[in-house]
Amino acid sequence: MDAENIVGHEQAEREKLIELLNSDGAVKEELFRNAREIKQQEIGNRVHFRGLVEFSNICGKNCYYCGIRRSNKNVRRYQLTDEQILDAARFAHAQRYGSLVLQSGEVESPSFTGRIEHLLREIKKLSAGTLGITLSLGEQQREVYERWFEAGAHRYLLRIETSNPQLYRKYHPADPLHGYQRRLECLHALKELGYQTGTGVMIGLPFQEPGHLADDLLFMKDFDVDMVGMGPYIEHPFTPLYRFREQLLPLQERFDLALKMIATLRILMPDINIAAATALQAIDPMGREKAISVGANILMPNITPGKYRNDYALYENKPCVDEEPDECLNCLDARIKLAEGEIGYGEWGDSRHFLKRRG
Repeated sequence: MDAENIVGHEQAEREKLIELLNSDGAVKEELFRNAREIKQQEIGNRVHFRGLVEFSNICGKNCYYCGIRRSNKNVRRYQLTDEQILDAARFAHAQRYGSLVLQSGEVESPSFTGRIEHLLREIKKLSAGTLGITLSLGEQQREVYERWFEAGAHRYLLRIETSNPQLYRKYHPADPLHGYQRRLECLHALKELGYQTGTGVMIGLPFQEPGHLADDLLFMKDFDVDMVGMGPYIEHPFTPLYRFREQLLPLQERFDLALKMIATLRILMPDINIAAATALQAIDPMGREKAISVGANILMPNITPGKYRNDYALYENKPCVDEEPDECLNCLDARIKLAEGEIGYGEWGDSRHFLKRRG
């Protein structure tokens, strides 16, 4: 294929993606049906759990969309102790969740690096190496990622938020700490080091158009990503972007667009892992289950101690903030069955795309 044909093919693919994201009625239902069939063919109906531990809301960044941004003085900051984090890991191991996600605000320091390294080794020890570990700890130096990989982490989620550099600048301060290029460099470093590399975007942001989201999908395909976590943008009153709330799509439309993004990505990248984001449940009580029914295959039950959950408020109306980890156990099986899924207890649920890519 010559250069002109390649460009033409990419443009046609982009236009098709925009058409799918704008779809409604019978066309939208056909999209969802196709995504379900492809998911079943490529990865089956298994849903894998990642026990989510939001262990600190202390953050060095000042992103304009985020409720735990550094400049928000209305946040009650907290940090779990090592023992609280390890207790959460023991809970995930006892419930046969298979994997754990350690997530926090972004912090870059030698003490933070060393602490995570220690926790990774302890989690591997207490689970006899059986708990898979995903990290979502933001931008770090390459050598930090390498140390954490060697200590036992094997998946990393670093959301690009938007693949458009001009939009990225609208959502972040114009300083070296919030550069688009550095985010890309971190993603490439993670992939080169051997992590199953995940990214994702917010859906329904101010200034965002369907064409931007189509470009986001193509970015994930071109990057050859292994896993994706993306969900609807939900505004937070103590953030700079909140002043643009009148420009936003209604919540239900953002929710619907998020489902179409998941379904379209499943068709575009049939064998990757796609998470059903918690933000979906903030709009629709069955939001995560609906995501599973149209292509998602990863669920992240929150196993952070209940009294801290409301303080990890990236957006408004965060669900399940008044529950303890063991309170949601009984409903998980029923919810997954409603979405015609089967829980892969005790399994890491690694990305099939990653396993094929690594050979």
